[in-house]
Amino acid sequence: MKYVRTPDSRFEDLQDYAFEPHYVSVPDHEGGVLRMHYLDEGPTDGEVILCLHGQPTWSFLYRHMVSIFVAAGYRVIAPDFVGFGRSDKPLERNDYTYANHVSWLASLVEQAELRDITLVCQDWGGLIGLRYATQDPDRFARIVAANTGLPDANDVDDGDVNSVSERMRAHYNSLPVYEEPQAMALGMMSDPQGMGFLHWVKFCADAPVLRVSDVVRFSSGGNLSEEDAMAYDAPFPSNESMAGARQFPSLVPLIPDNPAIPANRQAWKVLENWVKPFLTAFSDSDPVTAGAHVRFQESVPGAKNQDHVTIEGAGHFLQEQAPVALSEAVIEFIKDNPLPR
Repeated sequence: MKYVRTPDSRFEDLQDYAFEPHYVSVPDHEGGVLRMHYLDEGPTDGEVILCLHGQPTWSFLYRHMVSIFVAAGYRVIAPDFVGFGRSDKPLERNDYTYANHVSWLASLVEQAELRDITLVCQDWGGLIGLRYATQDPDRFARIVAANTGLPDANDVDDGDVNSVSERMRAHYNSLPVYEEPQAMALGMMSDPQGMGFLHWVKFCADAPVLRVSDVVRFSSGGNLSEEDAMAYDAPFPSNESMAGARQFPSLVPLIPDNPAIPANRQAWKVLENWVKPFLTAFSDSDPVTAGAHVRFQESVPGAKNQDHVTIEGAGHFLQEQAPVALSEAVIEFIKDNPLPR
């Protein structure tokens, strides 16, 4: 598998990100290996908090939360998914598949020998992390789902799969090519057919320029310093390094004939019998995942009787806008649900 590796110089002197890099080699499923980066901060014997980012960000998103968790005595593992951050970046969009991402995360967790994990997952961190947690549940003690979901087209009857899939693809093909997040968002909000997310898929796939800092700034109410913007863009010095960021939205299994649907439905079967503690911590101003917390709360037994949290004043990237509130919610959740002795 051909890939590029972002030069280390791009990560020097990033504000609030003075963490030592750690790496594992994961199989590329073509006979080679890829280097996958992760942060490993805090005491080696501390309870593990596994923080998973989404698209198009990287572990920099958790920089403030890492410090809070470490100060509270926890060990924090924050990977960069393949294609992001300091991890290797395959050049072809087809190299990025949902199944590959799950297997790459599994390889990292197994090599790091992580146990009794508290999973904190947002955006694609949930799609990947929840799939992996349901495949290897013995490694996980608790789950915190924050602005994420696990799509499985559960609202589409089997007999309608083909017709709904054809209609959604036709709608996607009819969408314009957006040049900036603002235009994409306007198209999403004004979509008369209710297929707003397809606008995001189209934008990431075909926009002439996809800049991570623009997405984070737009999704954070415009509040992003120039130093932080440079840090979000640091892993992506060229368009060829953006294949993973462009591909992720296309992998979301919203169209009912998506090949990931059966695996996600199997994951939901496990979640519907998941009795370990499960918390939802969604923000109050995220149009992407609004309402997704309801299914988790109603379907996951471990979510019953938990003090679910709404993070106020935050959009999609709540780690950026409300790191203290989210961190405190996670820590309180851990303390309220101690490991069995």
